[in-house]
Amino acid sequence: MKYKSQKIAYQFFLLAMLLFVLQIIYGFIMGFAHMGYDVLHDFIPFNTAVTTHKNLLVVWILAGFMGSAYYIIPDESGQELWSVPLAKLQFWSFAIVGVVAVAGFHVGWWEGRKFLEIPRPLDYLVAGNVILFLVIILMTLLKGKQTTTSWVLTMGLVFAALLYLPGMIYFDNIAVDSFFRWWVVHLWVEGVWELIMGGILAYLLIKLTGVDREVIEKWLYVVVGLTFISGILGTGHHYYYTGGPSYWLMIGGIFSALEPLAFLAMTIFAIQMYRKGNKKHPNKLALYWTLSTAIVSFLGAGLLGLAHTLPGVNLYTHGTLVTAMHGHLAFWGAYASLILAIISYSMPLMTGRNIFDNRIGHLAFWCSNIGMIAMTAAFAAAGVAQVYLERIAGYDFMTTAIEIQPHFFVLIVAATLFTTGIVLFIINFFKFGKPTDEALQTEEAFEALKTV
Repeated sequence: MKYKSQKIAYQFFLLAMLLFVLQIIYGFIMGFAHMGYDVLHDFIPFNTAVTTHKNLLVVWILAGFMGSAYYIIPDESGQELWSVPLAKLQFWSFAIVGVVAVAGFHVGWWEGRKFLEIPRPLDYLVAGNVILFLVIILMTLLKGKQTTTSWVLTMGLVFAALLYLPGMIYFDNIAVDSFFRWWVVHLWVEGVWELIMGGILAYLLIKLTGVDREVIEKWLYVVVGLTFISGILGTGHHYYYTGGPSYWLMIGGIFSALEPLAFLAMTIFAIQMYRKGNKKHPNKLALYWTLSTAIVSFLGAGLLGLAHTLPGVNLYTHGTLVTAMHGHLAFWGAYASLILAIISYSMPLMTGRNIFDNRIGHLAFWCSNIGMIAMTAAFAAAGVAQVYLERIAGYDFMTTAIEIQPHFFVLIVAATLFTTGIVLFIINFFKFGKPTDEALQTEEAFEALKTV
């Protein structure tokens, strides 16, 4: 750790881990409900569990992105954060809004728009919070050294904030509302969030492989270009189902088919940088999480996304558990694993404790990844069965739900393995302790060893 202000990242990482655990708990509630054991229905109805599960995902991923920015930007710009007190204020306001929103879901205080259920008064608080965050990041960046990596990361954060605004506009026509809602949801996860992913991935590869910054940052331009070409028009595969013209089904399908190219580029990018590097960096776990981010995101977001967004397939699979199959592996590979990678890299540097490569950490890595792949397989089996029974054989929704219950038993078993991995990761997280000023200037010991 080079600068004291980088320690603020720890608070965001801690919040992210706590919210991640809560998200998993709600996932189990939903899984057991699908099996017919909805014993908490009087306290946590299924729709409340679904809303909470999805929104916790968004909040903890955003907390991880903010923590990553607070760690990376000072390092890249070569100076302390512009204002640590404001950064702390931004953290507490963000955490409070998140807690109030989740509590509100349980008393019926929401808007009822998928992924954007947060009540309108809290929307304005979120907007103010993000503006404060961006001011801190931009002031730090503009006053210091500027790199391609830091600018890609920062512009991803700026565009994410701008694309949140269409979701705050009120429309009395549900088709128009859904049209702009996808500007937030889809253009976040398959657009600007990929810029954030590219920036963090580039930073980690620079630090962990020892490959020249110029070589790695050239790849960033390829990734950014493919992301925008495919992601913007690829959003169109949602428009047809929300009342848009039929031509969007074909346009969205074609450009959705190109979206795997962006993730393929990231995968090739990461593997090539690893091969060019010296492979001697002591923080093996951070390197594993970094490489798994690129590889698993290509499988989940790229290939599985392509598998069911082609128009002829999507007519049958849209809104089924096939979407859950794609969504779980995509979010895990592209964003969750990325945050675990930056945590694995930064915690030894912020605390000065060299316990980054241990048995618990390796078990956490393999259990969580194998568990998520098994969960994806269970969702795939349930989704294909649902498509056949409900949309081909003509069974009604509830009859189909009963028929596919056995698949959720497999899902629960896989989720238990996944949860074991996450619990082990969090145990490792707490073993590091809190950041300390004594860890300043210890980064050299963790830098990639240069090849001869």
